[in-house]
Amino acid sequence: MQDKPNSAYFVHESSYVDDGAVVGEGTKIWHFSHVQSGARIGRNCSLGQNVNVGSNVVVGDHVKIQNNVSVYDNVTLEDYVFCGPSMVFTNVVNPRSHISRKHEFQNTLVRHGATLGANATILCGTTVGRHAFIAAGAVVTRDVADYALVVGVPATQQGWMCQCGVRLELRNDVTSCSACSEAYRIIDGQLQSVPAGAHNP
Repeated sequence: MQDKPNSAYFVHESSYVDDGAVVGEGTKIWHFSHVQSGARIGRNCSLGQNVNVGSNVVVGDHVKIQNNVSVYDNVTLEDYVFCGPSMVFTNVVNPRSHISRKHEFQNTLVRHGATLGANATILCGTTVGRHAFIAAGAVVTRDVADYALVVGVPATQQGWMCQCGVRLELRNDVTSCSACSEAYRIIDGQLQSVPAGAHNP
């Protein structure tokens, strides 16, 4: 990652990247967005219109943050995370306008390859697992397992998703994706990818 200013990344003329922010090569920051001082954004990311990135935020490589998303302090997005339009992060459990609780910010971690659907809400202090899929409008109030598909308010698990984004149909705790042929197995209640050559569907 490289410090601003740097022609290796793109910032629309209507947007602001504060001094002290770090933005990686190939990243594009579109209309009316604001990256605050101290934020760290990786390579080849896309920040849509009206995106705000707080000062204590880490964004990995190849992350897509769609329109109207605020990534508040203490949120970490690992590589290849997708944040759908108008989805919401929080960082305080019990906010009041007349009480400062910045010292109570809770950490939120969204792990590699996870998808957060449009208008979903991720309550602070939670971890969203690798390649998990949060449905549009879901409200996540607790940790989400790797590859889990969660739906509803509050969000509950309704199945499993391949890393390519296709819902999996399990047969005897073993399956292969119908789209990409990636193989998976349930081990101790958790879905795990099976190394190539270790499973014949």
